[in-house]
Amino acid sequence: MGPALRVRPLRARERAAALRYLEGKARLNLVLIDLVLRIGGPARRGEPRPEVLAAWRGDQLAGLVGLQPSVVLDAAAGSDVLEAFFPYLEGVHSGLVKSTEEVVAPLWQWLAAHGRRALLDRIEVACVLEPGWERLTPPPAGVKVRAAGPGDLDFLVRAARASLLEEGRPDPFEGDRLRFRRWVRGRVGRALVADLAGSPGFVAYADVQCPRGWLLQGVYTLPGLRRRGLARAGVSELCRRAFAAGAEHVQLAVVEGNHAALQLYEGLGFRHMARLRTLLFV
Repeated sequence: MGPALRVRPLRARERAAALRYLEGKARLNLVLIDLVLRIGGPARRGEPRPEVLAAWRGDQLAGLVGLQPSVVLDAAAGSDVLEAFFPYLEGVHSGLVKSTEEVVAPLWQWLAAHGRRALLDRIEVACVLEPGWERLTPPPAGVKVRAAGPGDLDFLVRAARASLLEEGRPDPFEGDRLRFRRWVRGRVGRALVADLAGSPGFVAYADVQCPRGWLLQGVYTLPGLRRRGLARAGVSELCRRAFAAGAEHVQLAVVEGNHAALQLYEGLGFRHMARLRTLLFV
């Protein structure tokens, strides 16, 4: 039997070792890569500082997990390593987990045994686009794609709330409305919007922007403006910006069964990468 596992917070001076370890499954661990890169740096506006735990077996890194700003599980870690992290989740009041089905299943079994409830439990299809695969399109007539600004905050809040409600998630306005608004304000710098006739109708966020890849999230079009080319134009522009910045790929996830969204992304050149399980627990 080898050395026992030791779990402790990842230190800034250990970032290089953590990034080398994460290269094993870099695409599935893109959010963890982003968190590791931010260790020791300033917190993003409206978000807590990144908190990453590392499991060590002797002087060898055996696995990582992010606790803040959301729960992020290491897709490369063995089952014994993941189980070593589970007790640290007892202190997490609520969490949103997105990883492979194989990783999330034992976590949920442990959480359920400790009295936690799932507010959301679904399968998503992760899709990836590499340079050379893209079939991106320009905006149609009357559509303008641009970076979001402070003046878009009301629209971004409305769109974020509507998106969560469409997904069957709890209404953020029933909690702390001002805190939700602050959270959205903190993401403005990562948002891109598409205007139709001068009014915003589409938004998407590049929540991870690093050379290894960009992760798009919060892709949403107002119901009355769908099938007008806004989403195709907005996602196309984000992909252009990612590749211009040197990103190796762009990735996003689609709820299984959302055939319209899958058809849209496949039309832009995205290919299926993995099946993910998303779990929102309290």
